[in-house]
Amino acid sequence: MRFDGFLGNAALRERLSAACAAGKLPHCCAICGPEGSGKHTLARLLAAAMQCQGDGAPCGSCAACKKVFSGNHPDVLFCEDPEHKLFGVDPARRIAADACIRPNEGRSKVYIFPQELGIPAQNALLKLIEEPPAYAAFLFLTPDPERLLPTVRSRCQMFFMTPLDPQELLAALRVRFPDRSEADCQAALSASGGWLGQAISAMEASRLSERTACFARAYADRSAPAMTELLAGMERLSRDEFLRELDGWMHLCHQALRAGAGLPESGQARSLADARTGPELAEAMAHIRKACEYAQSNVGVGHLCGALRVLC
Repeated sequence: MRFDGFLGNAALRERLSAACAAGKLPHCCAICGPEGSGKHTLARLLAAAMQCQGDGAPCGSCAACKKVFSGNHPDVLFCEDPEHKLFGVDPARRIAADACIRPNEGRSKVYIFPQELGIPAQNALLKLIEEPPAYAAFLFLTPDPERLLPTVRSRCQMFFMTPLDPQELLAALRVRFPDRSEADCQAALSASGGWLGQAISAMEASRLSERTACFARAYADRSAPAMTELLAGMERLSRDEFLRELDGWMHLCHQALRAGAGLPESGQARSLADARTGPELAEAMAHIRKACEYAQSNVGVGHLCGALRVLC
């Protein structure tokens, strides 16, 4: 079994490769791991392996694989209930009814559950996963297998995701973000817990907007004219736009405090930590937090931009 895009997890890869070679991929499994651990990637790979029409499933090049990876295969269904926090009993019953219909074009009909299932929904699916049609497969994605009923778990093969080796994770970040510094990659690694998805999120979150970069320069340089010019240009922002910018400023100041304490952080955060003391950063965060509170209480953005000139 090929695992393009699915890093680490050597024992799990070996186990699944053996099952695929023997034609014994599970009809029901629980893929367990925190957010960003690769559960969705593995689910798509398993679904593609079940539909693959080429050699070395999933080959990634046959029509079936391409449809699975692009999200367009009619027999690979992501089962979600967007109107509710937990997947409900009514959509579960609809899936049970749909499973009685043979696949449209694939060899299998694969149901992927990325959302946590409520207890009634699990009970509604129990008979189906106990005695599934030969062509049906069910993949449950969960951060914690204890959230599945014992009766459901007992019918699943359990696949547990494991964190990546730091060097493998760093190599993946360097490939995905070739324009970012080594310090940024190290900071994302530190924040990730070894999970690639969380490292990617940390890298994306640390990419400063143009206004946040201007704030960082003005605040680090203690430049009142630069800060005044920046804030004057923000007076016409909508309330939501203004709050998004301030959220970026808060996040950067928090990163700078971490950098000042010796923790790995992005280059911008370290530069700010070098220019400002911990108490100064804490005071800036207090001013920004107060501006956010006032903005949510319908104080005008223009007035708040004027008040924030106190930062320099």
